[in-house]
Amino acid sequence: MTVLLFDDPAIRPNLLPFTFTRPVAALRCGILTIAEKWQHRLGADVHYLTEQYLQAKYPAGNVAGPALVINGAVCPDEVLTRQVQALRPGEALLDGELLVAAHLADAANVAELIQDGLADTRQVAEPVTVISELWHLFLRNGAEIRRDFDLLTRGRQSAPIGDAHTIVYATENIFIEPGVKIRAAILNAEDGPIYLGKNSQVHEGAIIKGPLALCEGSHINAGAKMRGDNTVGPFSKVGGEVGNSIFLGYANKGHDGYLGNSVIGEWCNLGADTNTSNLKNNYAPVKIWSHAKGRFVSTGQQFCGLMLGDHSKCGINTMFNTGTVVGVGANIFGAGFPRTFIPSFSWGGAAGFETFKLPKVTEVAERVMARRQLAYDATEQAIMQHVFDATAKDRVWEKSISNEQ
Repeated sequence: MTVLLFDDPAIRPNLLPFTFTRPVAALRCGILTIAEKWQHRLGADVHYLTEQYLQAKYPAGNVAGPALVINGAVCPDEVLTRQVQALRPGEALLDGELLVAAHLADAANVAELIQDGLADTRQVAEPVTVISELWHLFLRNGAEIRRDFDLLTRGRQSAPIGDAHTIVYATENIFIEPGVKIRAAILNAEDGPIYLGKNSQVHEGAIIKGPLALCEGSHINAGAKMRGDNTVGPFSKVGGEVGNSIFLGYANKGHDGYLGNSVIGEWCNLGADTNTSNLKNNYAPVKIWSHAKGRFVSTGQQFCGLMLGDHSKCGINTMFNTGTVVGVGANIFGAGFPRTFIPSFSWGGAAGFETFKLPKVTEVAERVMARRQLAYDATEQAIMQHVFDATAKDRVWEKSISNEQ
């Protein structure tokens, strides 16, 4: 049976800028992406029902015949997985009014399901974890690391630490995949598990407090301070001080500087001594830019840092104010605090912005991805072209230039 993870049209816009370049289910929260969580629990390949311009990279597969259709914003647990597996053809599973999953006799009818629902519905046994706002990613991260840790390590034997100069607390809460290298670090898993993925490295003097997920091929650099509830996605390098943050993958924060309550997209780089504020001086709830609403909205959270879209970079000593949202393909540099909403394909900083032209973005992306032996191919370029066009309205300086001409 085909498993299809769909982008809920009421949720996907709230998760921009990260869903500009991926389906909702391809977001990482915990150790795994949402899609990987479902794949592990169902024991079956999963496919995506997403925006047309993303389908070449995230295909739906064969959308015909029987299918389990699952909301890509919902993180599974054992109870929910059993309920989804127990659905019969024509049945749907709801959490209140939210469509969680349905069993379709013919997946070709999925559009009607998402729009109108099914008559034969039942409620979930327990409230589900839904990633429906940007800040939910870091808010749910610690709990999802714990849940993924149990899923991935159950019945398995951890590799040994094998370094006499590494200090370890609560060894039973640490799991090490093959190929991991650790040198003279401190691993404290008393408050939550530490998962070190295949071929990852923890360098000299790093201090790691769980929950933490270090995914395949990633590095925690020498002297880093990882304060808990952190995920370092695949093939990333992270240093400095980091708390309650997610690197989706293929990103670098190689040097000192503080990052807290933040989400960093793929192919991002934070220059040396980049710092983020995650708490307002008056301790008031943080507001952030909503692409869906076209205005700033309250998160209701006292702590909220930086949301940095894919392929965005910043120079050394960059300072991000509380609740800053940066779109896709931006390049930020210079003294002072830049604005708290930086549109996609911006070039500049506190002194002002101009448009980071797509050919220049392409040059940078080709160099960056080549460092990971990956190609910035036609599929990637088509996605970026679509996002460039779709976000033109956010680059307000382009309108003023047009008016002057």
